[in-house]
Amino acid sequence: MSRPAFSRLPVAVDLPLLLQALAAIDEDQWHGHFNSAYYAGDWSGVALISATDALTELSPGRGQPQLRAPWLSDGRWQQALRDLPLEIVSARLLRLGPGGQIHEHRDYDLGSPNADLRLHIPLLSPPRVDFLLGGQRMPMQAGECWFLDLSRPHRVDNHDHLPRVHLVLDCRPGAWLEQAIVDGVATTPSPGVTVDALEAFQRLVAADPVLAMTLQGLRDNESFIVRTLELAAERGLPFSREELQAAMRQGRRQWNEQWSA
Repeated sequence: MSRPAFSRLPVAVDLPLLLQALAAIDEDQWHGHFNSAYYAGDWSGVALISATDALTELSPGRGQPQLRAPWLSDGRWQQALRDLPLEIVSARLLRLGPGGQIHEHRDYDLGSPNADLRLHIPLLSPPRVDFLLGGQRMPMQAGECWFLDLSRPHRVDNHDHLPRVHLVLDCRPGAWLEQAIVDGVATTPSPGVTVDALEAFQRLVAADPVLAMTLQGLRDNESFIVRTLELAAERGLPFSREELQAAMRQGRRQWNEQWSA
């Protein structure tokens, strides 16, 4: 059975109850995500269930699921999730703060045939958050449950002034879950196709000779990066230094040709 890249599942959760439990989480319970090179801003989490052999409570593991303090101390988490037809081996709250970015990456451990299946349940989902999977904007809404194949390239940008919080579940494959992923929910809206800020700025430079000449005159690498970020932000196309440097590394020849006369 071939899985789609994403699928909205026929799973109902008690969103008001989950939001009550979320509001009870103290700020000092949030910890920075272990993949510190993958993000800018606040990307933090709270472990509810994680593997006994995980390096940190937020890290993946293959050991037996261990119930963590927030799950044990607040029965609302158990009450909200107990009727789901899922074998949950990991449950985490993941928060991306205002202005935060999760740089494009792939979770290769989720790509093996026997890997756990990762589900996202948005709890706080501001409108100006872009979750891009394979270049498509996932139309996830608060209270829904989505399977996402995160072994594919994905990134998240929070352009909003409010945090985004998802409840992320890793579940063992099973007959019901596998079929639900294939079938999906018939009323699921189509994903959006976006042009990210960096690509939009590249197109703008190609169409603006004055802007192109400004950047062509910057021979120092650091000066080029700083000025590019400034000019993009002035035009409402902000992107990060990491995104720019990644583009330069991945396509240095093509990138440089843009600025040649």
